[in-house]
Amino acid sequence: MTTPIKEWSKPEVRAVVRFLFSKGTKPSEIHKQIAETYGEGAMSRSRVYQWCTWCGEGRTSLGDEPKSGRPKTSTNEENTTRVAESLDVTGG
Repeated sequence: MTTPIKEWSKPEVRAVVRFLFSKGTKPSEIHKQIAETYGEGAMSRSRVYQWCTWCGEGRTSLGDEPKSGRPKTSTNEENTTRVAESLDVTGG
């Protein structure tokens, strides 16, 4: 019987997918092993299939790819100062 690993990281689970995929393990079996070892929440079946596709295409990076579009937040000191100046909240 397998004792589930309670603490894991995305790159760790992705490395397991890459390893098993390189050994010729089918995506459905990879998902089954991940769910048994890390729990159901570690990686969905569709994500396992996606990672197998990427591995088959030669992807080696296990980190998240940069996303295009607007950043989650644009709050920083420079922007805060610019807004304050444009609103003239400094009283000048």
